[in-house]
Amino acid sequence: MTRARALHDGWTLHAAGGPVPGGLEIDGVPAQVPGCVHTDLLTAGLIPDPYHGVNEALLAWIGLVDWTYRATFAWAPDGEQRHDLVFDGVDTVATIILNGQVLGEVANQHRSYRYDVRTVLREGANELEVRFRAPVPYANAESLRLGARPRPYPLPYEAIRKSACNFGWDWGIATFTSGLWRGVRLESWSVARLAEVRVSAAPEGDGGRVTVDARLERAADAALSVAVSAAGAEAAASVDGDSVQVVLDLADVERWWPVGYGAQPLTDITVTLSGGDGELDRSDKRVGFRTVRWDTTPDETGTPFTLVVNDVPVFVKGANWIPDDALPVRVDRARYERRLRQAVDANLNLIRVWGGGIYESDDFYELCDELGLLAWQDFLFACAAYPEEKPLRSEIAAEAGENIVRLAAHPSLVLLTGNNENLWGFEDWGWKARLDGRTWGAYYYYELFPALITELAPHVPYAPGSPFSPGGEHPNDEQHGSMHLWEQWNRQDWITYRDHTPRFVAEFGWQGPPTWSTLTSSLDDDPLTPESPGMIVHQKAMEGNVKLTNGLLPHYRVPDDMETWHWAMQLNQANAVSAALDHFRTHAPHTMGAIVWQLNDCWPVTSWAAIDGEERPKPLFYALRNAFAPRSVVIQPRDAGLAVIVTNERPDAWSGEVRIARRSYAGDVLAESLIAVDVAARGRVEVPVPADTAAPGDTTSELVTAELDGVRGVWFFGEPRDSALEAPRVSVEVREHPEGAEITLTAGNLVRDLTLLVDKVAPDAVAAEGLVTLLPGEQTTILVRGLHPQQAPAVSHPSVLRSANQLVVR
Repeated sequence: MTRARALHDGWTLHAAGGPVPGGLEIDGVPAQVPGCVHTDLLTAGLIPDPYHGVNEALLAWIGLVDWTYRATFAWAPDGEQRHDLVFDGVDTVATIILNGQVLGEVANQHRSYRYDVRTVLREGANELEVRFRAPVPYANAESLRLGARPRPYPLPYEAIRKSACNFGWDWGIATFTSGLWRGVRLESWSVARLAEVRVSAAPEGDGGRVTVDARLERAADAALSVAVSAAGAEAAASVDGDSVQVVLDLADVERWWPVGYGAQPLTDITVTLSGGDGELDRSDKRVGFRTVRWDTTPDETGTPFTLVVNDVPVFVKGANWIPDDALPVRVDRARYERRLRQAVDANLNLIRVWGGGIYESDDFYELCDELGLLAWQDFLFACAAYPEEKPLRSEIAAEAGENIVRLAAHPSLVLLTGNNENLWGFEDWGWKARLDGRTWGAYYYYELFPALITELAPHVPYAPGSPFSPGGEHPNDEQHGSMHLWEQWNRQDWITYRDHTPRFVAEFGWQGPPTWSTLTSSLDDDPLTPESPGMIVHQKAMEGNVKLTNGLLPHYRVPDDMETWHWAMQLNQANAVSAALDHFRTHAPHTMGAIVWQLNDCWPVTSWAAIDGEERPKPLFYALRNAFAPRSVVIQPRDAGLAVIVTNERPDAWSGEVRIARRSYAGDVLAESLIAVDVAARGRVEVPVPADTAAPGDTTSELVTAELDGVRGVWFFGEPRDSALEAPRVSVEVREHPEGAEITLTAGNLVRDLTLLVDKVAPDAVAAEGLVTLLPGEQTTILVRGLHPQQAPAVSHPSVLRSANQLVVR
């Protein structure tokens, strides 16, 4: 039986060359594997926190230094025929040496490496050394050798197979990591092993079929067989050569569904390799039985991009995902679970793993399977032209093949995508002239990746890029395939989201600062202002603060004090995304998905994230939760006036009378009507608002509400800055709760977007609801987890009990 021995203990870190600051001794520092240079130096107290204050620039030297990891391990002959040294992840350019013998030169963070070391191992102590070359000068040198390619940032991340955002992004710190970022082990085996196991599962009537394709590596000639077992059933086949296919039919299986559409039953699959002396190797997988396809059949308005699971069209409610820490080795399974459960709590059903980060871990995908979160994984190419020359071409083929096989069995995986924005960049960003005939990645997106998927995982859908138009139209054509919308953030007001009706929007978003606790704990600025030194270091977007201001002014005045500025920018971020989501969702089935940029952050930063780098939800989180609720009532402008759109994503029908009213801010009903609706399961109904209700007498002091079974939509005629909103009058009542405290808020007047910034009271406290609009006399109760009863009175402080009203009254 194959035996694996982890080699994670006893490592030391050494600075081997480069600009180490004077007085800093880095020779024999204890190192953790998996880990990286930064985490080792932090643990040793040799560097400050790179995320704090202005430390980023102070630590840029790390990416200019060559580093060496060393370890000694004992070994004795154990009778096995083969001994393989396996590296699951090496970041990034390194020479691997065992007992003075070079095993290999590596230069790809995104794949694993295996070396036959049976002739190199020695009885007793074995010396293992991994010598890393500094990533920044290596990338620069490769860029010179391969030729410059267009990209949006200075350092040539396209010339090295390393996480692109590791060199910095418009939300990300530049860390320039090196290290053994995934596991290292010694595998010992005899006769044969399972070198590759490809598993697919598909429903067949009431049952299901599991297909296993296994590729073997042999150490000796022997008669071999492979068996597949699941749910008490088994199938087996003899191996002729080095590969075999085994098909297992199960008589009765339950289907796997996305969250909100059904349950997520998973079946354990065991693949066993046997020889004359018994079991030699095994591989365990978990599968779910479901069908998936993307409907791109042209229709009268263009080309849809509709996800269909188990023959049911699914409106995608998604968010883009970046590495959850700029030092990814710090993200363990528990942290993945916290983040993905937050995604489910925000009513998301899909996570898109963006192409400038990493191929996400097995933990990530296993949790997506369990939670019913659909996963879309980009191949790792983002916003740049990529060389197709060697050695990158063969490295990319190796990484792609390995990760296709690794991920393809997961029922949550519904799309592999060739790249992020590169097809668009080639068409619109001046690349053609700047490339002047050089390669840019087309071979990967249109030839290599589809060929590998056809060979290794034909059941997994593929798109050459995002955005992408299936019929060959412009890649960012809103009537064909997927679209990215960035003009709003970059140049326009967010109300212009309503000018677009894409078939599917895969990226759009708006910036806002992190929570107050995260911001103030990560900066030392005194005074703290939007433009103070630490704030600028933690604002990576080009002209980011200018765009924040320009995006706020049509809706609110810019506040004079920092805390109110912070709230205004957070609220405007939430309002912008809410407006977009309400618009896109009410155009289903023409529009069948909206993926917000972005769910998470990798450090404390002003960004597009809904959850900040310290894992705290921003107001945007509540905007997602509200806009993506399974049942919603939304008021939207249409050509003929206002309309009420009732959306029902639940499996049962929703019937009743929608009460539509035009009201004064004082709460008086100025016009009212009742309209009966019958909304089918997974359906929507749109009804016009009667003319007397839709026409305001005074745009500054009137609103329209529409309500069905306690679900309410609100439409304000005027912008908050031009309205008659008064200072909020809210009474607060606190009750103890096993998880914290229940806060009942009663409005004495109209209060818009009422939100509790409870992290200011207790940094770990989280409110269950936010962005609540209350009419005069109404109340709501919000559970605040992690808030002690003695802390609860502080919730009534106006810096905690926030509303849009506070941004209007001066």
